[in-house]
Amino acid sequence: MTKDIAVVGAGIAGLATAVGLQRHGHRVAILEERRDTTSGAGISIWPNALAALDEIGLGDAVRASGGRVSAGAMRWRDGSWLRRPSAERITHALGEPLVVVRRTVLMDLLADALTDGTIEFGCAATELVATAGGVRITLSDGTTREAEGVVGADGVGSVVARHLNGAMPRRYAGYTAWRGIAEYRLDPDLAGETMGTGTEFGHVPLGPEHTYWFGTERSPEGRSAPGGELAYLRSKYCDWADPIPALLAATDQDDVLRNDLYDRVEARQWARGSTVLVGDAAHPMRPHLGQGGCQGLEDAAILAHCVEHADDLPTAFARFAAFRQPRVRPLVRESRLLGEVVNVRPAFMSALAMRASSLMPEGLLTRHLASVASRSAFALPADAR
Repeated sequence: MTKDIAVVGAGIAGLATAVGLQRHGHRVAILEERRDTTSGAGISIWPNALAALDEIGLGDAVRASGGRVSAGAMRWRDGSWLRRPSAERITHALGEPLVVVRRTVLMDLLADALTDGTIEFGCAATELVATAGGVRITLSDGTTREAEGVVGADGVGSVVARHLNGAMPRRYAGYTAWRGIAEYRLDPDLAGETMGTGTEFGHVPLGPEHTYWFGTERSPEGRSAPGGELAYLRSKYCDWADPIPALLAATDQDDVLRNDLYDRVEARQWARGSTVLVGDAAHPMRPHLGQGGCQGLEDAAILAHCVEHADDLPTAFARFAAFRQPRVRPLVRESRLLGEVVNVRPAFMSALAMRASSLMPEGLLTRHLASVASRSAFALPADAR
């Protein structure tokens, strides 16, 4: 039966959820506070998320739009290898390479799959009230909107999450991250991460001629580099092994983003009645597993499946939450732990931990990676009503 569903938020999880719901014939409106949702740099789409995108009909389009990583190495800042896996480790362990795409490309692919007029920009949801027929949403201009169901995809500061859980202030993780895109052809053997004392630098191909990179550093909240972020990074990483100095030399200042990293207590309630949470609104995740956006894509495909195979939205939303929480919660904890290890103080403890990680048997690491990010790690719930 066709439902009228409002999605609050036009990020990756919100757009993908709307695509999945519309594919099943539901009427969807996306309410987005911002008027410009473009975001730069890149995002890694692991095989579990590619499987989710296949479920909503966009997997092949995403595969064709970015670079592929099939191994995933780790080195120390001087170029010495901490982990040098076989060239096709990811392909063999996870079912296919991970794909790295520009965020803007991914967002455009998702938005283009929606019917015209689905996204309504400049619409901030300020209050939700349960009604006999679903949910009444009050918008920032004072108007109200009725929907049979509401999907909260409005990020870490989610209004919908507060509606379900009360006050949920975000918290600074203690470190900042830079992201950028270099006009640089990366050696596939070097795709992965380079580690240093209290810092890390990732670099993966973004198509044949560009490389997506990121770096992190423990820093007081709200800081910026007086001489510019790119100049600071070039100085900070100038004596690191290539490709890092070369990547930064090939990066334009306009292609560099700096963002302090935040998370938040995970929502206790992901669903109640005709309201449900997806993506960062439900489970904010630090970036160290590369699964934040990927789990939002899993959410989208699985929520659409649950709605299709339930008699009503409250049942579908409750089933979604019960199915997803055991999958996502361990990943949230692991991502936080990895971030704390990289940024532990005193900083030499981080260096010791990173070097010790290279002693983990390759088979054990590969099996764990498969449990997180393989195609088979994405699974749909049973269809029983």
